Amino acid sequence: MSTAVSIENFGLFIKGQWREKRTTTDVLNKYTQKVIAKTAVSEEQDVQDAVKAAKEALTKPFHPYERYAVLKKAAEGLRERQEELATILAEEVGKPIADSRGEVERAALTLEISAEEAKRIHGEGIPVEAAPGSENRQAYTKRVPVGVVAAITPFNVPLNLVCHKVGPALAAGNSVVLKPAEVTPVSAIVLTEVFEKSGLPVGRLNVVTGAGSKIGEWLLQNNDVDMFTFTGSPKVGQLIREKAGLRKVVLELGNNSATIVHKDADIEQSATLVAQKSFNNAGQVCISVQRVYVHEDIYESFLNKMKDVTNALVVGDPKDPATNIGPMIAEKEAMRVEKWVNEAIQEGASVETGGKRDGVFYEPTILTHINDNMRVCREEVFGPVVAVTTYNDVDDVISRVNDSEYGLQAGLFTNDLAFAMKAADQIEVGGLIINDTSGYRVDHMPYGGVKKSGSGKEGPKYVIEEMTEERIVVFNL
Repeated sequence: MSTAVSIENFGLFIKGQWREKRTTTDVLNKYTQKVIAKTAVSEEQDVQDAVKAAKEALTKPFHPYERYAVLKKAAEGLRERQEELATILAEEVGKPIADSRGEVERAALTLEISAEEAKRIHGEGIPVEAAPGSENRQAYTKRVPVGVVAAITPFNVPLNLVCHKVGPALAAGNSVVLKPAEVTPVSAIVLTEVFEKSGLPVGRLNVVTGAGSKIGEWLLQNNDVDMFTFTGSPKVGQLIREKAGLRKVVLELGNNSATIVHKDADIEQSATLVAQKSFNNAGQVCISVQRVYVHEDIYESFLNKMKDVTNALVVGDPKDPATNIGPMIAEKEAMRVEKWVNEAIQEGASVETGGKRDGVFYEPTILTHINDNMRVCREEVFGPVVAVTTYNDVDDVISRVNDSEYGLQAGLFTNDLAFAMKAADQIEVGGLIINDTSGYRVDHMPYGGVKKSGSGKEGPKYVIEEMTEERIVVFNL
């Protein structure tokens, strides 16, 4: 397979074998709306077989250096197929080709980091001999794999976010049953081919495709699944947590990300970054800027610059190198965004630029004259829409940022150290980014939120802690 055009049918990957199914799902090119692939629809038995294969694989040794070698080779395999995978992402997600190439490189780096972490998993010595009556004892801890990990991944970053789950899980010595997003599964399937060619032991990675509601339920009902890692909506995340019982769960559930621009900020830098990070991937990123609070002293200058940057963005064919913003994942999502914006306008908001839908496209849109109770400020838009308003008091703006059910990341542009330190203490998020937007992330940092944004951390080193159990070993000498 050399290009996405040649993709036709993909089966399930269970116990090292590709399994064809009679029933399939169409995968669309999000720009042309034409079918580019067909993927198998899993039945319940397929899911049970995948879990069984994953559990059986745990009985065979897979030592840390072997994990390192496989993950390192898989990272190299992604880089070798970068252009092919970038084309797939541009087609199945609608992500501009430059961003798609960037995602492939980041995915390779995520696997590379995971490979390195496979050799660093360790415990510590515990001074039990310090307790009266235990003078002749010695102890240490070790980290052991949690077992079978069910990884359920979203449509918006369908390669790198798969790598953020699969890479650390394998590095920690687990087996994985992967359920990629139904509308963007092809990049994950190609990744599976890469792992297959990288020497991954049979059963360590199994892939089931089809409807998330059915597959998720079958996985939750199977007690041989030891852990769930999910990126998606709060509603589904809460359902998984409720049904998982005492099993481990890591959830990344989105945000309505805020960025503060203080009066001492560099206006050109901040306005440019805010515009870029409000609309990348058509705003379909968990940490896309959605709410912007600009100090009233610089509001007009900031807004004018942000509009200039936004108006210069090119909306169009994702495979055209000139394109900055592609289509949304589906027309129904573009229609939902249109509805939310029109609702905000009816409630008094003004459209500074954008505000129009064309099929599956929605223009990059800046809203002003908003209030914090509008849906575009309270819920996650997950589209190319940003609301900009003013503030004049530091304590007030921190309070407004915190007035949210979410808390993934936030941004703050300022050179005022006292403000930055206060914000670091008081803004209720998993990550605060100073002199950049909420949209900053590198793949080895801890990443995860509070409140309805989820629980647990991603980033290979940090999620390996989640994907292992700590065991203490005590010797009576």
